[in-house]
Amino acid sequence: MNVLYFAWVRERIGLPRETVQSSARTVNELVDELRAREERYAAAFEDLSALRVAVDQELADFDTSLDGVREVAFFPPMTGG
Repeated sequence: MNVLYFAWVRERIGLPRETVQSSARTVNELVDELRAREERYAAAFEDLSALRVAVDQELADFDTSLDGVREVAFFPPMTGG
């Protein structure tokens, strides 16, 4: 699946996107796999309350199933003004 990173998440990981082979069944499991990769991923996903996730371009929760999903995006909350 394609995994996209935005704003400070992208800065911490050092990539805007990557293709990930994963056995994760939920977004939380994907995050656990990513955290285990390297320290930069662990730092980016240290505080999930500071992140939002979209699954196939729809806002989602971290317990959302990844069954059939093609894209997951991680980004900080957005503010309007």
